[in-house]
Amino acid sequence: MQTVNIFLKDNFKKFKEQIFSITSDDEFNRLSIELFNVQYRYNSIYHLFIDHLGIATNDLNHYSQIPFLPISFFKSHRIITGEAVVSTYFSSSGTSTTGLSKHYIVDGEVYEKSFLKGFRLFYGQPSDYCILALLPSYLEREGSSLVYMVKRLIAESRHPDSGFYLHNLDELAVKLSDNAKRKQKTLLIGVSFALLDFIENFSINFPQLMIMETGGMKGRRRELIRDELHEKLCKGFGVGAIHSEYGMTELFSQAYSSGNGIFSTPPWMKILIRDTHDPLSPATDGKTGGINVIDLANFHSCSFIATQDLGRRHPDGSFEVLGRFDDSDLRGCNLMIS
Repeated sequence: MQTVNIFLKDNFKKFKEQIFSITSDDEFNRLSIELFNVQYRYNSIYHLFIDHLGIATNDLNHYSQIPFLPISFFKSHRIITGEAVVSTYFSSSGTSTTGLSKHYIVDGEVYEKSFLKGFRLFYGQPSDYCILALLPSYLEREGSSLVYMVKRLIAESRHPDSGFYLHNLDELAVKLSDNAKRKQKTLLIGVSFALLDFIENFSINFPQLMIMETGGMKGRRRELIRDELHEKLCKGFGVGAIHSEYGMTELFSQAYSSGNGIFSTPPWMKILIRDTHDPLSPATDGKTGGINVIDLANFHSCSFIATQDLGRRHPDGSFEVLGRFDDSDLRGCNLMIS
């Protein structure tokens, strides 16, 4: 066991150093195959799942051939590679307190490195912004990975007016109006229903404001198609486009959209699409199917996850989130088909 722990520790150290400096598809492929071999061998749940499928793992030489673990396993099993000590866990949002996913965290520093490097890649330094967060449903429970991330981004912004808002919408309206007058570069991160609640009570005209919606009505409102939601938010805040974040409890990395619902991933993350009728078969680019995620930052857990989201991938690797499978639970990133 001691030999195994040393082996895993050395490998995890290598992955931590290498995945965030990927510059080519070949590098991504090499690390994906190496990580798959480690997780297949030392992640007991993933190992049993693959053996049940009867897949010959020795024949895998490209990341598109790797089997993806259904995300529902995070509700019923402890998904860990090796026997490392768990420091904490993130739990998913939902409409009940039962059946929620848990992502057990061994090294929180990897999560922080992933979301900070990802944010800087797409948006620059957090210190360039006044970062405001309207995330009531997430703040009202424990274990939210989104709150953890936004709290760190707010700290990194170092702006005296950055912070969270719960039900104090009056204060948020004043802050946005003041920032608009000062032309302060501002990012407002919000869950969809709360952003809609805000614009029904306040009218803001702040063209330079960046709105980033995290999706989901959390059972508070009827679901809207993306175009309808974004149209309402653009009009209500006086902006030209709505940004979006695609992430989830079970992942360590996020994809971002700067408008029109087209998401891009950081170099250590890829989206693949599976056939809706045959989960082991890939769907061609442009076809709607289930979203599979490769998140190399998730090396302590499982980096190859089959989500319950429906999507479409474009030839350049960007993708759209088009909905969810009918029998899946309501989740934070839920969007109805558009």
